[in-house]
Amino acid sequence: MHIADPDHIHTILAFPYRGVTIQITSGTHLGVKVYTAWIDYATGSAVAVPKAYSRSEAIRRAKAWVMAKFTV
Repeated sequence: MHIADPDHIHTILAFPYRGVTIQITSGTHLGVKVYTAWIDYATGSAVAVPKAYSRSEAIRRAKAWVMAKFTV
């Protein structure tokens, strides 16, 4: 598992979704552009998608993560 530059995230897109904020960041790993999705919520934050190869994939998987973790 790889997280794109976890100490220095470069947010390229952030938006609210079902009461949380999804942040999409980008970086490179071995010369390949990768995307990471971070979720900010009332009591903390989490990495929902450690590595995706497209921004749309990161967004889709982040939304699915939010639905699985925060929907009762």
